[in-house]
Amino acid sequence: MKNFDNIPFSALKIAPDGMFISYNNVFEKDILPHIENKNNIKEILEDFNFDKEEYQCIINQKGYNIFIKKCEQNYHLFFSEIKIMDKYKTSVGLIVIDNYDEVLDSLEEFRHPLILAIVDRKIKKMAKDLGGVVKKFEKDKYILIISKQSLEELKEERFNILDNIREIDMGNTIPITLSIGIGTNGENLDENMEFARVSIDLALSRGGDQVVIKNGENYQFFGGHSKEGNRNSRVRARVKAYALTELIEDASNVIIMGHRYTDLDCMGAGIGVFSIVSALDKNCKIVLNDVTSSVSYLYDRVIKDEKYKDAFISSEEALKLVNRKTLLIIVDVYKQGLCECPELVDKVKKIVVFDHHRKGVDYIENAVLTYHEPYASSTCELITEMLMYINKNIAIKQVEADSILAGIIVDTKNFAFKTGIKTFEAAAFLKKKGADTIRVKKLFKNSLDCYNARASVVSNMKLYRDNLAISILDIDVENPLLVVAQACDELLNIDNINASFVLCRLNDKISISARSFGEVNVQIIMEKLGGGGHQSISATQIKDVTIDEAINMLKEAIDEYFKEEE
Repeated sequence: MKNFDNIPFSALKIAPDGMFISYNNVFEKDILPHIENKNNIKEILEDFNFDKEEYQCIINQKGYNIFIKKCEQNYHLFFSEIKIMDKYKTSVGLIVIDNYDEVLDSLEEFRHPLILAIVDRKIKKMAKDLGGVVKKFEKDKYILIISKQSLEELKEERFNILDNIREIDMGNTIPITLSIGIGTNGENLDENMEFARVSIDLALSRGGDQVVIKNGENYQFFGGHSKEGNRNSRVRARVKAYALTELIEDASNVIIMGHRYTDLDCMGAGIGVFSIVSALDKNCKIVLNDVTSSVSYLYDRVIKDEKYKDAFISSEEALKLVNRKTLLIIVDVYKQGLCECPELVDKVKKIVVFDHHRKGVDYIENAVLTYHEPYASSTCELITEMLMYINKNIAIKQVEADSILAGIIVDTKNFAFKTGIKTFEAAAFLKKKGADTIRVKKLFKNSLDCYNARASVVSNMKLYRDNLAISILDIDVENPLLVVAQACDELLNIDNINASFVLCRLNDKISISARSFGEVNVQIIMEKLGGGGHQSISATQIKDVTIDEAINMLKEAIDEYFKEEE
């Protein structure tokens, strides 16, 4: 009953009633074992239609095109397997012009169509050269479809499209920058599209001018060498302030939490949120397990105020306060593992996140409201915006204004780093509310031991690659992280030093703080070691290594960074 043996694909001869008459060896091998001894085409394909010339079906999880040809009284069916696109071969990208409005505002109106046409042409040329497809779907957004091979080409070129776009000069005072999010290695195009959405959100939240690739569960980063642009608007701040008000008013109680080893920006932001929640007549607590020496002066001053007498609680106490309508507000941190009480993130249903660090991959995903702006000098700056635009007349105490201003001053290093117009607007607002720079200055006092330890770190500094300073804190002090951070800042005051790195042991980890004036992107270097932060201020912690091993790892990360820059 066999026939068609010379045909290299499955072939079947059937009668007008659908019964099998004969088939070839390929059909017997590839299809017959999977149809459970059925011998009528209608038993396999219930909606089979003899009038069609072509039919599609799935047998044994394989797709087939069936070509139907009538021969005398019978029918010949030829099965051509559909080669389903390999999930690894097609990638989806989303491209966003980061600073579309700002660039156009910096140009005369008659130049707008020309500069946009140049950007459009460069993006389309990139896609064409790669054999891909690109489609503009909004004034500043594109979707890109490319093969895996093309994606590898882009990686080898280190996405030079970012540089090509940035170099466009039509008289614009602000360089044009792109953010690209790419999804690959998903089960299908839809999943790759979802990966691309996550990637573009991450690229934008890290300051833009970079590429983020989500490859299944893994991420890759390219670019990100430009300084963050200020894309925040007062409208955006007002919207966030209104949403925050609604969430607080709908909550039964509010818990505020920052990161472990609390610093002044973290505590100042927490106190700022506390003032908002208190003004809305909601019960509020701040989670604080340990008072570090960097915030001890502020803490001692704050708890003297009757309003804050019982404001601070431990993690254990916080977990007991959680109910169905509890609102958790997280400040100055985006990673669950770095929070003062990570368990709260899993236990509380509604979460708000305020942060200014450039976002990494393991961020808190289940927040109902996120105000994450890497352009901002500090989280205290973002909280000041909430105080400025919230639709309530909130009275701020002097101690609260001082606390928030202290957070801004410490993160900007006295308004030297990451300081924009809105930073000074926030400082002016706090000054109007009673903040005093002399009182704030007193919050930065150090003990003699800390001062001597910082001097020791500076004196033991070693140069690497001619203009990078690396040093170690090898003296026991009460707050080594504070000393390391201050020593990093101090090293930058030395002539010809472009970046500084200071290491210290912290329990079973080696902590590294990094600073620069912007010529060296220390955030990228710290990310290679599992950390992050900002272009000019970053840090990381490495577990289960010695100081010498950590130094070698740091040098390797620095060398890799400069190799990528070449």
